[in-house]
Amino acid sequence: MGRPQDLSIRLDKELPMAAGLGGGSADAAAALRLAARAWGVAIDDPRLLAVAEGLGSDVPMCLVSRPVWGEGRGEVLSAADWLPPLHAVLVNPGVASPTGPVYRAYGADPRPLDARPERPADRSFAGLIDWLGRQRNDLEPPAVRLEPAIATAVSAVRADPDVAMARMSGSGATVFGLCGDADAAAAAADRMSRPEWWVRACVLGAPKGT
Repeated sequence: MGRPQDLSIRLDKELPMAAGLGGGSADAAAALRLAARAWGVAIDDPRLLAVAEGLGSDVPMCLVSRPVWGEGRGEVLSAADWLPPLHAVLVNPGVASPTGPVYRAYGADPRPLDARPERPADRSFAGLIDWLGRQRNDLEPPAVRLEPAIATAVSAVRADPDVAMARMSGSGATVFGLCGDADAAAAAADRMSRPEWWVRACVLGAPKGT
């Protein structure tokens, strides 16, 4: 970037480690955003995006910090402002699911890739749930084999009456469940609270500041 490396940044991490929530990528993107602000560099500066891409496939998406549609390895991004805010409950069963072992387990028994999914035509909540239900996370089976506690969390979230659909996030171990509104997400989080689980109600897909 041609700037002096004289920054000192403190990041307070609030997500579980190895949780499949992109916490490391989000931390890297936050550091880049702070550095860009200090240096007077625009967030959409190609040099900054190149640095983000070099740090990891998820970092460009986190740097943009708004809903996007990702292709390629995750570095080819286009705006997804059509995505409505989605209320959700996040459940981590208190186990780590490191990315490396999960990818190696997947590589030992890969699934054939389907055709690239088209963007959902019906962008109502029901339409998005239907579209998401026809997608899959190929990392879920190998992650469950390595950490069976993930399957317990998936089953618990899926069985909740306020959850419309549930799936493991990323390479695990966190599971997300989508709910119709904030009250439903909060109620689901209350029902799934366990001493050994990390459980949060949240909103996904909301542009920053909303």
